[in-house]
Amino acid sequence: MSGVGVFTEEQLELRKTVAQLLSKRADAAALRRTLESGEAFDRGLWEVLCQQVGVAALAIPEEFGGFGATVVEQHLVLEELGAALTPSPMFGSAVLAAQAILASGNTDACERLLPGIAEGSTIAALCWVGPDGHWRSNEVACTASGSDADGFTVSGSAHYVLDGAHADVLIVAASVEGQDGAIALFEVDPSVDGVTRRALPTMDLTRPMSLVEFASAPAVRLTADDASAALERVRDIAIVALSAEQVGAAARCLQMTVDYSKDRVQFGRAIGSFQALKHRMADLYFLVETARSASYAAVYSLSEGLPSAAADAAVAKAYCSEAFNAVAGDAIQLHGGIAITWEHDAHLFFKRAHGSSQLFGQPEQYLQEMESLAGLPS
Repeated sequence: MSGVGVFTEEQLELRKTVAQLLSKRADAAALRRTLESGEAFDRGLWEVLCQQVGVAALAIPEEFGGFGATVVEQHLVLEELGAALTPSPMFGSAVLAAQAILASGNTDACERLLPGIAEGSTIAALCWVGPDGHWRSNEVACTASGSDADGFTVSGSAHYVLDGAHADVLIVAASVEGQDGAIALFEVDPSVDGVTRRALPTMDLTRPMSLVEFASAPAVRLTADDASAALERVRDIAIVALSAEQVGAAARCLQMTVDYSKDRVQFGRAIGSFQALKHRMADLYFLVETARSASYAAVYSLSEGLPSAAADAAVAKAYCSEAFNAVAGDAIQLHGGIAITWEHDAHLFFKRAHGSSQLFGQPEQYLQEMESLAGLPS
C-alpha cells in the first residue's frame, strides 16, 4: 500500500483470490449449512484459506512462521471475509491472539505458538474483558497470583472471548496480585484443571463467543513488564481489522439491496426506478465509501506507524460501525418482509452490524476518548 487506498498488484491479487475462493466455498447455502450444523466454522474452508492462501500467516513475521506481510494484506482478506459473513478463526486467532503474543515481546512464546497459528493448525483466543465489555487496556477480568520462581495461577471470568470454546491455547490478560495492579499476559492450556469454557448465545450467529472461567488455573507468564501498552496496541489493531469486516459487509449488503430493487416490481415497475429509493440508496453508497476511506486511512496509519494511528483507528471504529448499522437497517426496510426470514441474508447482515458495533466498545466510547485527548468538553 503506497498511499491511502492505493494497493499494489500483489495485494489486489490476494483480495481477488480470497473473493473467488469464498464465492465458491462460502456462498449463502454454505453459510446456512455451517450455522445449522452447530459448528463454529467450516474447518475444511479454514484449512484451504490457510494452506492454499496463507491468510492466517499474513501479519506474522517470517521468523515466527508467517509471511512477514503487513496489516494491510490482512485488512483486504478481512474485508472479503466480512462481505461473505464467513465464520472463521481469522479474527479471534490470527488477529487478536496472534497480535497479543507478538506485543508481549516474548521471543520464546512467539517461536512456540505463532507457527501453528500461522498455518491454521492452532487456534488461539485472547481472554481480556469482564461482563461490561469495555476492552480498555487498564481493565481486565482476571487476576494472577504467584511468582516467577513458583509459577502462576489465573482466576476470574473472561467474557466475549472470540473462538474461546474451540481454542487450543488461551492468552489471558490478568492483573498481578502484589504488583500494584500491574497487568501481564499469560498463556493457559485450556485442557488443564481449573478452566471451564462455555459457548455464549449471541445475536450474531456468524461470530461465536465464549465465557471462559479460570479457577486457579496454571499459567505461564509471557510479559515481564506491565502489558497495558501492549493491550492498547492490540486494541488499535483489532478495531481497524474490525472496520475492514464492517466495510466489506456493508458494501455487500448495499449491493444485495440494489440488486433486489431492480428485481422487485411494484405498481408495474421495478422499485429501484422510484426516485425516493434512488436517493436513499445513493445516501447509503456515500456512507459505504466514506467508511471505506476511514478504514483504509486507519490501516495505512497503522502500517506506517504514524503518530495519528490511534486516533485514526478510533475514527474508523466509530464511523464504520454507524455506517454499517445504517446500511443494514435500510436493507431490512427496503427488502420488506422477506428480509426477516431465515432464508434471506439481510437479517444476518443486520445482526452482524449491531454485534460488531458493540465489539471492543461502543462507538460513543471512542468518540469520548477522542474528545478527552483533544481537550474538548464531553
